[in-house]
Amino acid sequence: MIIGVPKEIKLQEHRIGLTPESVLVLTSKGHNVLVQENGGFEAGFTNEDYKKAGAEIINGPEEIFDKAELIVKVKEPQIEEVKMIRENQIIYTYLHLAAAKELTKGLIDSKSICIAYETVTDDKGKLPLLAPMSAVAGRMSIQAGAHSLEKNQKGRGLLLGGAPGVDPANIVILGGGVVGENAAVIATGMRGKVYVVDKSKKRLEELHKMFGDKIIPTESKDVDLKKLVSNCDLLIGGVLIPGAEAPKLVTKEMIKNMKRGSVVVDVAIDQGGCIETSKPTTHANPTYLVDDVVHYCVANMPGGVPRTSTMALNKATLPLLVKLADLGYKKTLSENKNYLAGLNIHKGKITFKGVAEALKLEYTPPEKAILE
Repeated sequence: MIIGVPKEIKLQEHRIGLTPESVLVLTSKGHNVLVQENGGFEAGFTNEDYKKAGAEIINGPEEIFDKAELIVKVKEPQIEEVKMIRENQIIYTYLHLAAAKELTKGLIDSKSICIAYETVTDDKGKLPLLAPMSAVAGRMSIQAGAHSLEKNQKGRGLLLGGAPGVDPANIVILGGGVVGENAAVIATGMRGKVYVVDKSKKRLEELHKMFGDKIIPTESKDVDLKKLVSNCDLLIGGVLIPGAEAPKLVTKEMIKNMKRGSVVVDVAIDQGGCIETSKPTTHANPTYLVDDVVHYCVANMPGGVPRTSTMALNKATLPLLVKLADLGYKKTLSENKNYLAGLNIHKGKITFKGVAEALKLEYTPPEKAILE
């Protein structure tokens, strides 16, 4: 199969779909891999690295989209990329379509086959291809929040871990999943006072075993969220409904009641955000103020650490990619319900229920779509 890896063009996105190591796995199995010139440079991978792995270096994205049967990316196709996608071409990347109606319609019109990293499941119902980037984003959320609390970033002027004789900052993490767990790793390491809010008592018990008394596990049905949010210095939004738009747990009124200079980091912004006042930002201009509360809502947080992120992502995405290339998408998806869960769009039809419901568009079951 001919596999194309274009350079990412989303603002401040420096990751790349494949590492040279992953390319070598594919080329050693007889597949042709086309990599855009300097596509991996910002992540620390040179053209020579890719050549040694057996890739062909291509000057521009047009040739890659024209020749490749399967496109491997990191972020959702941008408008100019959507225009280059061909009918029957397989797109394998993060899509986050529930919060992107225009992109969804563009991909429907392209009649391509779109497999989303973020909705592929495993036998435990978890999201193994989303997990590595959620882990990175969770860890970065505390770094970003700590920086945003500094006075020259319009924050409260607090050091997250406090100082001798000075209390640490109050950190509230909404969601105890992969983002929340990894945010807690860094937050507790920086000695903040950490609350983790989740609806699952079982999950909170797991986190308490993991962190002990370094966190305050809080079941959502038992908490006065308005009070908890108003008292916190740093609020992390890490709530996820797989493939669907994130629920708005924190209202404008709650934000209004927060302390001046407190900070919100909405990691769920790729899925529309779980805070009502959130809107997507970039690494170049990551923050804005609402009611004197600093909002950090970068939609591709792991893009800020592209080498770590690309390597972590490839470990998760490569096994399915190899199967797609070796067996074709129909055989690969029909034989594995977890892989089939990744199919979001198939030749003009939405095949993921959460996306169809969020955008109020017609849904076609994926098992039915791939037989047509």
